Amino acid sequence: MTDRWALAPAEDGGADVAPLGPDGLPSGPVRREPDLAESVRSRPHVTRWVWRSTAEVYPRLLDAGVRVERCYDIEDAETLLLGHEGRHGEPRSAAAALARLRGGPVPRDPPQRAAEPGSQSPLFEPRGTHLPLSDLLAVYAEQQRRHGRTAHPDRMHLLTTAESAGMLVAAEMNRAGLPWDADVHRGVLRELLGERYAGGGEPRRLAELAEEVSAAFGHRVRPDLPAEVVRAFARAGVRVRSTRRHELRSVDHPAVAPLLEYKKLYRIWVAHGWAWLQDWVREGRFRPEFLAGGTVTGRWVTHGGGALQIPKVIRRAAVADPGWRLVVADAAQMEPRVLAAISRDPGLMEVAGRDDDLYQSVSDRAFSGDRAQAKLAVLGAVYGQTSGDGLKNLAALRRRFPRAVAYVDEAARAGEEGRLVRTWLGRTCPPAAGATDEATQEAGLPQDDPDEQDTGRSPDQGWTPGYASGDARARGRFTRNFVVQGSAADWALLLLAALRRACRDLAAELVFFQHDEVIVHCPAHEADSVAAAIREAAELAGRLTFGPTPVRFPFTMSVVECYADAK
Repeated sequence: MTDRWALAPAEDGGADVAPLGPDGLPSGPVRREPDLAESVRSRPHVTRWVWRSTAEVYPRLLDAGVRVERCYDIEDAETLLLGHEGRHGEPRSAAAALARLRGGPVPRDPPQRAAEPGSQSPLFEPRGTHLPLSDLLAVYAEQQRRHGRTAHPDRMHLLTTAESAGMLVAAEMNRAGLPWDADVHRGVLRELLGERYAGGGEPRRLAELAEEVSAAFGHRVRPDLPAEVVRAFARAGVRVRSTRRHELRSVDHPAVAPLLEYKKLYRIWVAHGWAWLQDWVREGRFRPEFLAGGTVTGRWVTHGGGALQIPKVIRRAAVADPGWRLVVADAAQMEPRVLAAISRDPGLMEVAGRDDDLYQSVSDRAFSGDRAQAKLAVLGAVYGQTSGDGLKNLAALRRRFPRAVAYVDEAARAGEEGRLVRTWLGRTCPPAAGATDEATQEAGLPQDDPDEQDTGRSPDQGWTPGYASGDARARGRFTRNFVVQGSAADWALLLLAALRRACRDLAAELVFFQHDEVIVHCPAHEADSVAAAIREAAELAGRLTFGPTPVRFPFTMSVVECYADAK
């Protein structure tokens, strides 16, 4: 009995299903069944379902209490294959793929809908995208042939498999939600912001700080308007280019302290205040919409709630259910470990094969024990900080780890020349047409300052293909980073898939993920098993993604009742 079936939802709530043979072609007749969920539930032997879109099918199955082991998402695979072929931006729907296959006019993709608080509907409207199962299977068969024409077919097959698994995990996390205590959240807001005023105006503490800022300048100034603040400083004889925290800290003026405090609290009020609580928390769960592979590098994004940048003070409201725990796992020094794996640099692989502090080990070999310099050098190589002190640090790193530095140098050179640049598994950065200022900023060293970031945005979301300024160097900095961050995203998908499989017989549920951190909610007695499963999943993902290397991917692990208490 075949363990792979294809499925296409029917408009009447049923489904067309068919068994598939080893070649991906139907090995039996297409059957119309009256109930979508029952068509899956009645076939527990099926280990992989092939369908148009996980976002279309899987939430409906979860609503009916049906989970699947694995799937193949045709539209997600189309996105990856188009990118690999240098055709990024072409319509990626199954209908578009079918039109290309048959030489007909290619329809545009359906519009992506805006995020809606409380919504669990698919991110793409299904209008006009229904295809008969026979057409879907024609697209699927052609995709299998296209996989075989890629630079590394086995890796590309693994990538599409991993991305489809990530779609399942995202849908399950969207359904589960992160445990959230609304009363604790309200208490934190009262503690930080004071009372709310009627009519939705600024809470008491912000109003007080605004008055302090105005008093310091000697006239009315709205601290929530950066241009007005810059003009106020100019009027006081102080020249500032922006109101960013790192710049204001160098200014000697009595308005600075209340202004910085105002900025910090204003961000909490706007991004995670009472309105946020009302919109995104229900039934004791914070419910953003996770979207796997939502950025160029494959990192995840959320379509609501700023889930990927929750301030630590607000994390006090993320509290496990009674008798349960949150297992919070944070990958340690992931970027240099991934660089070691993809570059095959012997020295860096040897360092990354240990569970101890990688930056300290690098510093002992190349920077006379100066850990801070070693960290700056490694991150500078990855993020493109190659001038000034960065250039000197990079030279020292190149002498000790030449293959690692050469790997990212070549990625940068390929980016500058407009060539396609790929992750280890084959995710492809689109060819260039220019660069945005945002891309240039994001190609620099990362900032560990949540007040300087845009709530709810992934760090690589600002770069988009088809940009106009023609800045090849900016794209080179991005592609230097892309090969590392994108390969890390590929590894993380396989980590999630392995962890999901390891937890399938437990009550534990995956409830949160960002590029180097995962949270599992589980009964207290399962916490040790979950922690062990995370470690094993990380090692398995490393072997599957990068092949046999000595590189290890250790995690900092915390078993806590409250997210804010994690290390």
